[in-house]
Amino acid sequence: MMGTGPFGVPTLEALLATDHDVAGLVSRPLRTAPRRSAPAESPMVVLARDRGLRIWQPASVNCDVAHQELGALELDLLVVCDFGELLTPSTLALARLGGVNLHGSLLPQYRGAAPVAWAIHDGQRETGVSVIQMSADLDAGPCIGQARTEILAGETAADLERRLAKLGAPLVCSAIDQLAAGTVQAMVQDPSLATRAPRLKKTDGLIDWGRTAAEIDNQVRAMQPWPMAHTFWHRPRGPSLRIILHEVAVTAAVTSAPAGTVVAAGDHLRIAAGRGELELVRLQPAGKGVLTAAEFLRGYRFQVGDRIGGER
Repeated sequence: MMGTGPFGVPTLEALLATDHDVAGLVSRPLRTAPRRSAPAESPMVVLARDRGLRIWQPASVNCDVAHQELGALELDLLVVCDFGELLTPSTLALARLGGVNLHGSLLPQYRGAAPVAWAIHDGQRETGVSVIQMSADLDAGPCIGQARTEILAGETAADLERRLAKLGAPLVCSAIDQLAAGTVQAMVQDPSLATRAPRLKKTDGLIDWGRTAAEIDNQVRAMQPWPMAHTFWHRPRGPSLRIILHEVAVTAAVTSAPAGTVVAAGDHLRIAAGRGELELVRLQPAGKGVLTAAEFLRGYRFQVGDRIGGER
């Protein structure tokens, strides 16, 4: 098994419950010192250690040293999920049957590192998981199996990823059984239908209030747990304040106020979007804790007519 992030945990648990022999876990080392809120080890490493598996954490799985160690195991298959490094053809060749990968989208849609976030960001109503036979190109190998699910109202990327991880685990086990039996009927992906899901950047969380209220709501949910959707309150006096949005709601109101204008700051905090209004339900001033709108308004003097938007 090759995996680092939490998306791979249900798959490893499912594999350990089968009759297949799991030789061990290859996981990416942490790149930097973890944040105080982050675990000291990847969830995959924690699970593997608890189950007594051998663990490798090479700087690169594509290096000669890693190849020597893994090649000595005479592996049948590499099972890859949320690993964090592309595998070269020579790495895939370490296993008799190459590798399979569990991906969090209905391929060929959303190839890349952040398929769950971009599906929510783009307002998709349905997504799913795909198990593919790995190739040299990113997420481009033939599909062995897929499972679909509706994206629920109010669901964040973190919520949806947890559901997809559980949905994909039995699909991986089924794919392995098909490979073992020689009954795989893989579906070649149509490259003309491919869309991209690049790794998220901090700037992807900056809100453009010229977008519709529904589009901004999608962005807020898509950017959790990182980089989080954010905006800036341009205070009449003093520097702009960065505000992180944790929960918003699209209202039924229609407004003629310019986008990014505060249109209500009493019992509720509402902002005009390019079309419609958005209510800020839970938000976080930079360097502070998460607050309800009512708690926020008791500490910050937001007024109707104030502007929020990009940093200036």
